[in-house]
Amino acid sequence: MKEQTQQRRTSWTTRRDEKARRMQIVRPWMTGPILPAGKTVEALESIIASGDRLVMEGDNQKQADFLSRSLVKVDAKKIHDLHLIISSISRPEQLTLFELGIAKKIDFSFAGPQSLRVAQLLEDGVLEIGAIHTYVELYARLLVDLVPNVVLVCAEQADHEGNLFTGPNTEDTPVIVEAAAFHDAIVVVQVNKIVDTLPRVDIPGSWIDIVVEADKPYAVEPLFTRDPRHINDLQILTGMMVIRGVYEKHQVQSLNHGIGFDTAAIELLLPTYGESLGLRGKICKHFALNPHPTLIPAIESGWVESVHSFGSEIGMDEYIRARPDIFFTGRDGSLRSNRVLCQLAGQYAVDAFIGATLQMDGDANSSTVTTGRLAGFGGAPNMGHDPHGRRHSSPAWLDLKTNADPTLPGRKLVVQTIETFAKGGEPAFVETLDAVEVGRRAGMPIAPVMIYGQDVSHVVTEEGIAYLYKTEGVEERRRALAAVAGISPVGLKAKANETAELRRRGVVAFPEDIGVQRLQAKRSLLAARSMEDLVAWSGGLYQPPAKFRSW
Repeated sequence: MKEQTQQRRTSWTTRRDEKARRMQIVRPWMTGPILPAGKTVEALESIIASGDRLVMEGDNQKQADFLSRSLVKVDAKKIHDLHLIISSISRPEQLTLFELGIAKKIDFSFAGPQSLRVAQLLEDGVLEIGAIHTYVELYARLLVDLVPNVVLVCAEQADHEGNLFTGPNTEDTPVIVEAAAFHDAIVVVQVNKIVDTLPRVDIPGSWIDIVVEADKPYAVEPLFTRDPRHINDLQILTGMMVIRGVYEKHQVQSLNHGIGFDTAAIELLLPTYGESLGLRGKICKHFALNPHPTLIPAIESGWVESVHSFGSEIGMDEYIRARPDIFFTGRDGSLRSNRVLCQLAGQYAVDAFIGATLQMDGDANSSTVTTGRLAGFGGAPNMGHDPHGRRHSSPAWLDLKTNADPTLPGRKLVVQTIETFAKGGEPAFVETLDAVEVGRRAGMPIAPVMIYGQDVSHVVTEEGIAYLYKTEGVEERRRALAAVAGISPVGLKAKANETAELRRRGVVAFPEDIGVQRLQAKRSLLAARSMEDLVAWSGGLYQPPAKFRSW
């Protein structure tokens, strides 16, 4: 037998050695971990190499915008073809990096504000997409096959040792920093202010390489704020059906509400409509969500027992500080958010996920990726599926069992709300998702579906509720969905006699079947009908952002 020669590694510290080499270039400009702001661009050119994997903290609310604005100023001849990893593409300069050739490839989760531009750059061949992820999936890959070389993050404050106070909007920062710090990547942090003493230490200085005080506080968006003035009667009707036909029916006590006016309507109906049904203390007690301002009346009315948050919400800080029994707060009184942990809570610990979508096909597959709009998914696919790893039971989880076999599990409620027609008269129920063609043109191996139909247990429209978990087979599932899809292409396939039989069996319910009176669905039923009302409910503690103030 011939001896096989194996090539042996000559070094096991290549990442560490390369980090030390790069840091040695910038260290003369620094005092401890502190870098003068005027040296930021030059420092980035020194610590970043072409082709690097670079994580830029840009989640769906806070943005390391001083660092992103600095990165577009680097010399593209020196730094190019970066592989950008970012949870949410929210700022224009994040895409300017691709137009300049500084970045080439991107892995991301959400691109709401920049979705049109992402689609255009993809079509023009300027931008290459690795994959569109759910949040936890993207963070997990930082620990596996997307290990970064450099990360750019943001925090409220740092002290002179580099310890960080991330404040209410901690969000993605811990997982990004840990993935980098413990695998010899360079961690750069922009902070609003460098101070002598921090309110609390959220991330230790030993994990941080470079701290720079930004020219202004990092950008943050009130993503989850919805003005009650814009909630319409159809959304109120949908909310009433969810409360009666989903939450009450299944005794849903722990849940996640996605972004949107449908869920805002539900929150504002709990103290009025929900109270009239005697449901306080029976449903909607524990939430995994950002501190929605529209949840204030339900909190003040004694409905809510706990809220764990992905991030904070502008204007809610003082209200949260005054309600530590409800929110997770530090000794300093400020919120401790954590997107990864809250996503895990939303995946495994809650009974129900409810969210809206832009399109749905006849099999209940849904997506927010539509023609010319590559929005991504955020956390919806993570929370909007039935996790087969769950082992604890609850009344709601057990209520979705359709087989008495003791070896079979219960099921998480995955509820999709959707109006049968979108703005502009475009049907929301379609034969084929736009995502299929978008994926084909982008060369994606699978279509960018947000929530797969097989995971959806309920679909709620202004027409009624399809209890998909009760259906027997694919064809019946399609008939149940068509029954609530109105006069859309999917809804036109419904047959009156089949729909009547599905209603008789409780597979489909119209409002009148569950005791919901359509004529009662008026704005007068909302606990708050304006931002001013929300402020009053909070006792003046909630301070809405300026763009929401109209009084």
